[in-house]
Formats: sequence, structure tokens, C-alpha cells
Amino acid sequence: MPAELTAAPPGHLKHPYWILAAICLLAMMNTIGVAMPYPILAPIFVAGPADGFTHFAGFEPSVLMGVALAVNPLGILLGSLVTGPMSDRYGRRSVMTVTLLATFVGYLVTAAALASRNYPLFVLSRFVTGLTESNTAVARALVADMHEQVDRTQAFAWLNACMYSGWLLGPLVGGLTLPFGEPVPFVLAGAMMLPCLVVLALWLPPSTPRPGAPHPQHPRGAMRAKNLLAVLRSDRVLGLVFGLQLAYTLSLTSMYEYAPLWMLKFAGLDGRGIAFVTAGQCAMMTLASAAAGRFGSASRDPLRRAAQCALVAAACCATLAVAPGVPGLAAIVVFGLPTALYNAVMPAWMSERFAAHGQGRVMGLLSTIFCVSNVVVAVAGGWIALLSTRWIMGLGGVAGVVAAALMLRLARTERAPGVAAELAS
Repeated sequence: MPAELTAAPPGHLKHPYWILAAICLLAMMNTIGVAMPYPILAPIFVAGPADGFTHFAGFEPSVLMGVALAVNPLGILLGSLVTGPMSDRYGRRSVMTVTLLATFVGYLVTAAALASRNYPLFVLSRFVTGLTESNTAVARALVADMHEQVDRTQAFAWLNACMYSGWLLGPLVGGLTLPFGEPVPFVLAGAMMLPCLVVLALWLPPSTPRPGAPHPQHPRGAMRAKNLLAVLRSDRVLGLVFGLQLAYTLSLTSMYEYAPLWMLKFAGLDGRGIAFVTAGQCAMMTLASAAAGRFGSASRDPLRRAAQCALVAAACCATLAVAPGVPGLAAIVVFGLPTALYNAVMPAWMSERFAAHGQGRVMGLLSTIFCVSNVVVAVAGGWIALLSTRWIMGLGGVAGVVAAALMLRLARTERAPGVAAELAS
């Protein structure tokens, strides 16, 4: 039985489904805070006043928005390289506690930067907050730890459903509170970290370092020993998964980061309208996650299923490259369906296929890939948006098709034991 579950003292919840419920609730509240800012960045920069914040150093608002979008996932990327692996060594709850406290402070500094119209401080605070928001990998690792008590795919589906609920509620809160002042959503995002800490302290078992963990006085050694980049060098199959997952998330983040700008320019929506459409997309994700367990069953060729999801997502993304307002809005909402199903299939398959590397490592790799694509799309998209947001969506559709083709190729390889063994070596 995993150490995180066996280490619970008397008085702590021990039933695996209660612990799973606590993890899901924690993930939902944390995601509400993370999701609040995203639908409001386009109105803040592109539809905001022409001042030293929205035209800092003479740059166009879309370029400055792209940088603001990029620095947060860049921080998550750097944090994910060590957060998941460190939780393998020092315990999930200890790492979660530190990151939640730091995230709380980061959001308050971000709100202060907006209030003072200080763009450099805003960018810096978004980056530092991203470093501590990398704890999604820890939540996924907690769920993966419970594979002997609950069905792995169903557990990931429940976790994803709660996170999608957070993405539903977060944009609504952000969009509805933006008229009260640009700093307000960020203050509320920080406030969401406080109930997360309460759930973490009361409901989850205490942290216990894993056997063979390096001494806490030598964190650099632990980081080198568990670095995700070393895993990619040692496992060629995992390296292939990195490539296909990167292609898929390039498609995903094209929609995720620039659909709000598309809605602003081509559908004429303001912050509230963007929030409602985003909430509709997340509601689709939440409903789809309820049925995702059966869809992603290991006996049904999960890689092939994931490829089908990637193709549907690519079609939705490509629709925004050519469609007018209403069909495009429908495509944004429908995009939630393949996204939810894909995110139930791939983490569960990777958790089982690469379990020998440690669940913190594997889940950290997923976060790392997502953040790499966020940074690439945010930076490149800020410049491409000077031409048209439709170009971003078209390129995102192409990336989704490439991802699906690579998944089908890997699925055939995995069904051939000799080839799979050769790749793994």
C-alpha cells in the first residue's frame, strides 16, 4: 500500500474514497484560483486603456498579453521539473503546503501590480506564482498512489471532473468580478488558496518521505537524481510520448490561450461574455469526465482512443480559423468534450505504462509538456495575433492532427512486444 495512505495516524480519514474526494476537492478549489485570470487578460490588455501598462516600452497590447500569458506557464514548467519528483521523496502533503502558501502571496503581489499599473512587476509576479502552481502534478501523483484501492482511470476521471469544475467556476468569477476592478479577480484567486490549506491539513494523511530519499539538507542532490530530463534520456518510449503529447498540447493551448482574444475580436464579447462561453466549455468537460472511465478502459486500446480525441479537438480548433462568430462559439464549447476524454485516457495510461519511473515523475512530465506548449503558443501567438488570431487556431489544428498520427503509430508499436522492448532499451 502506498506510503501516503499507510502513514495516516488515528483520527485521519483512511477510506480511500474519502481521501480521493479530499484530493478532488483540493484540486477543484486550487483550479478555481488558477482559472480566474485567464478570460480577463484579453479585455485588460487589448480592450484596456492606452497607458504605460497596456503599451509598455511601445509594444502592442497583444504582444504584451502574450508575454503575460507565457511567463506563468514558464514558471509552472520550471517548477514541474522538481515539484512532482520532490513529492516522491519528501511527501505529497509537505510539498503541497509550501506551494499553496507561496501561491497565495504571489496572487496578492499580482493584484498590487495591476493596481499600480506596473507591467514589469505584473510579469514577474505571474512568473513566480507559476513556479508554485506546479502542484497539479502532486495532486495527480496522489491519485496515482491509490491505484490499488480505486480504479485508476475512474479516479483520474473524477479528478479531472473536479478540475474542470474549477475551470468552469474560475472564469465565471473572474469575468463577473472584473467590472469591480482589475485587481479583484487576482485577490479572489489568492483567497481560494486558504480553503485549500484547510482541506490539506484536515483531510489528507501526513507526508512521509519515501524509502531511499536523500537527506533534506541536500535538495540539489534530490533534484538531480529525480530530474525529468534524465528520465527522457533513459526511456526512448517516454521520449516519443513527450513528442506526441507536446503536439497535442500545442493544439490545446492554442484554444486555451487565444480563444478569449478570438471571442473579443470576432464575436464581440466582453469579459463577462468570454467567461460564460468558457464556463460552457468547462461544463462540457465536467459532464464528459463523468463517463470518461469506461471510454478510457485499458481493454479498449487507450492510445487509439486518445488519437480520436485529438482529431476531434483539432477539428474544433481549425473551425475557429474559418468560422464566423456563432459557429466558432459552438466549436469552443464542443472542444471541451474531446479534451475531457483525452485527459482521462492519457494520464491513466502513462501512470500504468511508466510506473517504474515514479508517479511524481510521470505526472510532473505531463505538467512540464503542458507548460512548454503554453510558453511556445503564448510567445509566438502574441506576434501571430498581429496578423490574425485565426492563424493561431489554424496552426493549432495542424498540431492536433500531427499528434493523432503519432499516437496511432505508437499504438501499433505498443501492440508489437518486440518493437516496444527495442524502443524501451
